[in-house]
Amino acid sequence: MLCLFVGPVGLDNGVGLRPAMGYNTWNDLRCEGVTADAIDAIAVAMVELGLAKLGYAYLNVDDCWATATDPSGELVADPAAFPDGLPALVESVHARGLRFGLYGDRGWKTC
Repeated sequence: MLCLFVGPVGLDNGVGLRPAMGYNTWNDLRCEGVTADAIDAIAVAMVELGLAKLGYAYLNVDDCWATATDPSGELVADPAAFPDGLPALVESVHARGLRFGLYGDRGWKTC
C-alpha cells in the first residue's frame, strides 16, 4: 500500500497569516465620548503601545457617530463631535499607518 501525504497547499503571499485585528469603539466607548479627539487619541495609543506593529491595523468607529441624515438619506456625522468632518479624522488615522473603518447599516440610522 502506497500512502502519500500532501501538506496544505496555498499561496505563499502572506495573506491570511493573521486574522484582521484592530480596535472597535463600541467595545470601549459605546455611545459615550465618540468624538474625533477621542478616536485620534486611540490611534496615537495604538501606535505608541506597539499594537500596530503587532498587526492591529484597524481602528473602527462603531455606532453613535451620526446625528442626522442629509436630504438624500445619507448619514451625517455629528458636527459637534467631528467639527472638521470625518475625512479629516480618516486622514489622521491613515497618517499613523492604520486603517479606518466606519459602522453603518442598511437602515435610516446607524443601528
